[in-house]
Amino acid sequence: MSGETVDRLVMMANQIGKFFAPQRKIDQAAAIADHLEKFWDPRMRSLIVAHLDAGGTGLDPMVFAAVEKMKVSMAARRSTGAAAAG
Repeated sequence: MSGETVDRLVMMANQIGKFFAPQRKIDQAAAIADHLEKFWDPRMRSLIVAHLDAGGTGLDPMVFAAVEKMKVSMAARRSTGAAAAG
């Protein structure tokens, strides 16, 4: 994964976070995670989670929390899918 690609994903994720920041009556991290899950392709989601696992440098705090939520959600879906397949 190139640094330029990760930097671009961080910038994009932070822009999404800025969109949700003024919306105080919602769980902002959950809304950001939902947006990433709905509109980012699996490769993009995997790269941003890998970046989080490497420390998440540059991610705004709310976006960091959102990527953590998305990571948990992705892992839950994988384990549910593996259990269903087994």
